[in-house]
Amino acid sequence: MTPLNQTTQTLPREPNPLAVKGFLFEMIKVGNQRLRVGIRHSRKGGIPLLLFNGIGGNAELLQPFVDALPDRTVITFDIPGVGHSPMPARPYRMSGIARLAHQLLLQLGHLQVDVLGISWGGTVAQQFARNYPRQCRKLVLAATTPGAIMFPGKLGIILKMASPRRYIDADYARRIVGDIYGGAFRLNPDLGREHFQHVRWQSRLGYYLQLFAISGWSSLPWLHRLQQPTLIMIGLDDPITPPANGRLMHVLMPNAELWHSHCGHLFLVTQAKDSAAAVHRFLQQP
Repeated sequence: MTPLNQTTQTLPREPNPLAVKGFLFEMIKVGNQRLRVGIRHSRKGGIPLLLFNGIGGNAELLQPFVDALPDRTVITFDIPGVGHSPMPARPYRMSGIARLAHQLLLQLGHLQVDVLGISWGGTVAQQFARNYPRQCRKLVLAATTPGAIMFPGKLGIILKMASPRRYIDADYARRIVGDIYGGAFRLNPDLGREHFQHVRWQSRLGYYLQLFAISGWSSLPWLHRLQQPTLIMIGLDDPITPPANGRLMHVLMPNAELWHSHCGHLFLVTQAKDSAAAVHRFLQQP
């Protein structure tokens, strides 16, 4: 499979000055792929934080976490075929998305970043850290797994996650959010409506391309070689990625520390202040 965007070019950016709670969005062409990129600028400068979102999620879905994170430039983008980023010319794998992020950062002038990935985005973050170790200073892995070889959730949960229906059907989403996300969503299913109102749905194909990208992928053979200081964040009531996955990664990674929330899969959203404070402390450490 030929990965996305094999060449890095200095290409013109097309302004699209749409601000959403501090994010400035614009369409940027990276290689042959147009991306919707969101940047929240900080007056203090410093090393930016690159965010990789979960499957089917556009940039706005982590807005509560970003709002709670103090004084740091944050960069994120909609994966090709998700949100407002157009479909890719061909299917991609995890290395292809990591390369796309690498090329984007070079075009933006960032030689080094800290990287945070949640869920599906956490697997991309691992791949990015492996492929571009000099560009990735620190790594934050939230509610994620080492890929195909993992401690799986229950079969019913996996089957529900295999479909993007929750992003399309509000009534269905309300019925299942407690089962799939756990934590605060069990107590208040209406949180799902609030969360999903930020979804910018494009098509089922974009979702299935993300599933294809991760199929058969695993970081277990090389996870122990990642040298970046890493914060592994787990939700103790996470039905999608049971906390045993984070504990396993903590054992395997040489420079990792473990943080846990008593919430579910989306603790970055439902416990945004506590999560952001933990990430901020970790990134501020020498």
